[in-house]
Amino acid sequence: MGKFIKSTPTTSTEIDETIASTTIMEITPDSQVTKKYRVLIADDEPIIREGIRDAIDWTTLGMEVVGEAEDGEEALERAADLDVDIVLVDMNMPFLNGIELIRALQQKCPGCRYLIISGHDEFAYAQEAVRLGVEDYILKPVQAEQLYAALERLHQRLTEEHQRTAYVQQAAHQIERNIPLLRQRFMMEWMEGQAEGKDLTEQLVFLRLPAVPPVQIGIVRWPAAEARQTILRENDRQLFLFAVENIMSELLADLPHVLFRDVSGSIGMCLWQEASEEIESLLEKQISSCLNIAIHAHVETHTGTLEEIPDTYRHCRERVYEEVQLSPLVRRARQLIHEEYAERELTLESLAFRLQVSAVYLSRVLKKELNDSFVTLVTHARIRKAVQLLDATTLPIHTIAERVGYDTQHYFSTAFKKTMGISPAQYRKNGGTADRPSANRK
Repeated sequence: MGKFIKSTPTTSTEIDETIASTTIMEITPDSQVTKKYRVLIADDEPIIREGIRDAIDWTTLGMEVVGEAEDGEEALERAADLDVDIVLVDMNMPFLNGIELIRALQQKCPGCRYLIISGHDEFAYAQEAVRLGVEDYILKPVQAEQLYAALERLHQRLTEEHQRTAYVQQAAHQIERNIPLLRQRFMMEWMEGQAEGKDLTEQLVFLRLPAVPPVQIGIVRWPAAEARQTILRENDRQLFLFAVENIMSELLADLPHVLFRDVSGSIGMCLWQEASEEIESLLEKQISSCLNIAIHAHVETHTGTLEEIPDTYRHCRERVYEEVQLSPLVRRARQLIHEEYAERELTLESLAFRLQVSAVYLSRVLKKELNDSFVTLVTHARIRKAVQLLDATTLPIHTIAERVGYDTQHYFSTAFKKTMGISPAQYRKNGGTADRPSANRK
């Protein structure tokens, strides 16, 4: 899978209509393309070769004689050089007889078809010819009508196979073109809980997505697009959403991921490699800076199965819809805490000063809207990062304590145990097994 997988932004109905219409337009019979089949005549008697060449109306058959050979070795070489489709094989030739020639050609020219011309009506020859897949077996002296009928049957079979191959190639090409649309429809069904079990795994493989659960699920919502449906032109809305997807793609470019539109018009994302903990604020800041629109982003870690993905996504969607209830002040305060939790100078007073409000007022609105105090929000941010470092590195605990903003290992261990239920040392010893009450906390 490539690093960046993006689905075409469209609705479910439009997806179905687009796939149907493109299929009708492109997967059509290849009746206008007539292939002229190339024939090689291999016989050690010049008069036989001449008689075969002159007795058949090759043009009417849709064939052309492109070469002749007087022995098996020459026939083997010329068949490959001339890229022939059909070889008329004399059973008794010098160096390589007919059966030996066909065996060699099956290795060198696997697409060739063979028609044997023999002066011997022997069951053993015929039996071996059938085993090798020879199209027909004609006895000398050759009757023009009999040879023509055999060649006509062979032409029909080759034409039918050519048409089947063309259909398959066109279908494969059409599927390739529709992969983004198919992914989009699949992701919508998956997030709605309509894909499960073996079918789910098979669809992931077919769409060239990893058949393992994503490690993170996220959503980006543009509330203004929903609130202003009546005055925002649909073309403009689609252009903005497409621009949002492009910005998301750039920020996630180094991570295996897929983007999709959900039924509500929000942009969902599945990541098979963990993004940085600042990804939410990065998305919001970058989109706001480039497009001058306010969006809400929420990303959660997923540790469950493929079938549990819809539950995580639903929770993401609920959380991002809750963002509408938050004031700009609280959202900015929370963003600064996520960005600067490791700063020892980060206090309620310093944060309030930067936001140009009083510490008392900031403390009150944080508690009211997030149901957490400033200290709890900072602690959760620090412990969340500490958990990541304990999981992904072998850094000493005192170094981790310093990196996440604690002056002493003792103070860090106390805060960690209060939040996670066990000490940092126990957490690492147990291989990272512990309840994570703050793992997905905003």
